Amino acid sequence: MAFEPVRVACIGMGWWSDVLADAIKRSDKLKIVACYSRSPEKRQAFAGKYGGRAAERYEAILDDRAVEAIVNTTPNDVHLETTRTAAAAGKHVFLDKPIANSIADARAITAACRKAGVVLALGYQRRRESPFRWIRRQIDDGVFGKLVNAEANISRDRLGKLDLTSWRYTAKGMPGGVMLQIGIHYTDVLEYLLGPIKAVNARLAQLVLPGDNPDVASLVLEHESGALATLNASYASASEYYLMNVYGKEASAYYDLHQGLRFLKRGGDRSSPVALEKNDAIRDELEEFAAAVRGEGQPEMDGERGTASLAVIRAGIESAREGRRVEVAEVLSRG
Repeated sequence: MAFEPVRVACIGMGWWSDVLADAIKRSDKLKIVACYSRSPEKRQAFAGKYGGRAAERYEAILDDRAVEAIVNTTPNDVHLETTRTAAAAGKHVFLDKPIANSIADARAITAACRKAGVVLALGYQRRRESPFRWIRRQIDDGVFGKLVNAEANISRDRLGKLDLTSWRYTAKGMPGGVMLQIGIHYTDVLEYLLGPIKAVNARLAQLVLPGDNPDVASLVLEHESGALATLNASYASASEYYLMNVYGKEASAYYDLHQGLRFLKRGGDRSSPVALEKNDAIRDELEEFAAAVRGEGQPEMDGERGTASLAVIRAGIESAREGRRVEVAEVLSRG
């Protein structure tokens, strides 16, 4: 896969923009040529660190023929505006998850990119991590047999690290709090491994952190296959932790952050470690986007899949608010 690097402009100068820019620097498939933030200090600092010019207006980015694509890490509630104008200017868009805060905005973003004929890719790097790729290959090969259950946990410690002025930690900017901000990563991995999610039962709580948004979430997920999964997400735990256990009739896999991946076949009496090299999941998704821009393949997570992923979380938010089981199709039907 050899092609000229895709020339990108990064917009939305927060901590995640630097994570993506670092990954771009590890690749020869993309090149940062410009950046934009409403903050002069942030855009100058970003340009000084990663190269390219610091644009004083977003319109200057859109008018610049040297820019082929936008790497968009702006707040969720401006994803539609920033992506629609980029598409209208003929710029391809790599948009960090979630696609939007509402299904209506998600569909409008997808439609705008389709109409303009530009590539839209969504940033969901967790599904690309080597343990989950390995589990998926075993599932595809029939090793697990019928999938019956899974349990997941994605937790971080934000006590003392919370910026209440940031849109990421407000109910308006990040509806559902921890569920939408990080829980969506593992609802996506669960869908990637066990198939589409049909319905959600969820509970939210605010136990430790200040502000107006939940810091703990628990979800029971019904997959279309009949398999059940549970997900716990937290910003109020003592440390960072990830768990993903997948149970099939013929085999099970157990992954956690500290012990890695283990595997057990039916009839075995103990699990065995699976030796895997850690892959560069963020670089991989950006390079896939670059290849799609060059006409080589399609993004794994596009607008339609990003909208479906958002619908699972919207169903969870509604379930927690109303105390009932909510079907994903119900959320999608209302738009």
